[in-house]
Amino acid sequence: MAALFGARVRRLRTAAGLTQAELGARTHVVSTRITQIERAYGAKPTLELARALDAALGADDLLVELWPYVYREAFPDWSRKFMEYSEWAVDIREYAAHVVPGLLQTEAYARAVLTVGRTLGNKEQLEERVSARMERQKRLGAPDRPELWVVLDEAVIRRLVGSRPVMCEQLEWLLGATEECHIAVQVLPFDQGEHEAMGGSLTILTMPDGSEVAYKEGAHYGQLIEDPDEVGILGLTYDRLRAAALPPLMSFDMIRSVMEGYNRGAKVPSRSERRRVAQEQLQQSGRWQLRGGGRRVPSRRPRP
Repeated sequence: MAALFGARVRRLRTAAGLTQAELGARTHVVSTRITQIERAYGAKPTLELARALDAALGADDLLVELWPYVYREAFPDWSRKFMEYSEWAVDIREYAAHVVPGLLQTEAYARAVLTVGRTLGNKEQLEERVSARMERQKRLGAPDRPELWVVLDEAVIRRLVGSRPVMCEQLEWLLGATEECHIAVQVLPFDQGEHEAMGGSLTILTMPDGSEVAYKEGAHYGQLIEDPDEVGILGLTYDRLRAAALPPLMSFDMIRSVMEGYNRGAKVPSRSERRRVAQEQLQQSGRWQLRGGGRRVPSRRPRP
């Protein structure tokens, strides 16, 4: 698909009578980036670049429509297939063990999550993944939007990802999402102890024909499960997790409480700031002397 995308760009550029340098100038990238795209090597184009190329070449959205297929090539086969199922699912049930699910992530939170590890080679690939994740979320507002039910492990809302402002924004966004009639969020508290899905996250997708598929994911692996018997067992696992979790209203209160804690923490001076203030106070106190009763008066300096 990357080769097809590159061939289309080259054909449209040639038809427009543009050099690679001229097309790069119109899309605000260097000419070597255009060479990489046309020859299908190096980092794949971001969604923003695909849109810029489409507009500069008058492609009538052809390049924009091709871009998702180019993007999916960056993922393993099992991940691409799961994403395809997700696009058609009418019901999504998800348990998240470590981070907020991609469909409910803010852009800043997604960028912080995707930055971790060595899965992305450069900043351009990072922005490509972030753009694609934000694009996938649009389905939640589409007429054919799925029903989404998410169970979050308590660790998800308490683990600091990115920064305190990033977490505050993410938790506030979660609270807003729960007001939508087609989105439900529950929190599985720590005091529920061990459970069957502690090893990673779990997603159950229901398709338009009523069939179901499951997806299990850890830090460095993913497994798509299509066998009906295995999916049925995982469906029961999910139902038990949902039963053990706090009800939606109590979950709302816990998320709000954690968010308020992050807000309070954001107002606490940093260690370096506290050290600077302490040094200033020590310097200031050196110019004062104590008298009886603890009252401070300026020290007297000898007259010259």
